[in-house]
Amino acid sequence: MRNRVLSSAATLAVITLPLALAACTSGTASGAAGGAVTGAIVGGPVGAAVGGVAGAAVGTALTADESTRVQSYVVTQRRPSMRVSEEVVVGQPLPSRVRLYPVPQTVGLSNPYSYTVVNDRTVLVDPQTRTVVQVIQ
Repeated sequence: MRNRVLSSAATLAVITLPLALAACTSGTASGAAGGAVTGAIVGGPVGAAVGGVAGAAVGTALTADESTRVQSYVVTQRRPSMRVSEEVVVGQPLPSRVRLYPVPQTVGLSNPYSYTVVNDRTVLVDPQTRTVVQVIQ
């Protein structure tokens, strides 16, 4: 029975992950990859498949134009970079000690987000869950 479950899980992972990655753009790919790695650590092959699909969905929070507007706004704000020992990963929450700054409506995003600068990287965050939505390059 165990072999049958593992076989089914492996088959699901082999089918699902490439389908998710096939539709990827660069933001989606990084989200899918991060989600797949996290899922694999937690749940093996099935976790990798589920994490990859979830990460792909989260990894494309902004359009290229919105990313440019956010980056332009953030550069003018000159917020200090917080150092954290935890790895900053799309789909994972930031520690509570990290200060979040709201992205104003004038930036023109379709959803209300916050941002911060962590380990010298600008990060877009869901302010309600503190979950990293996208790393802005």
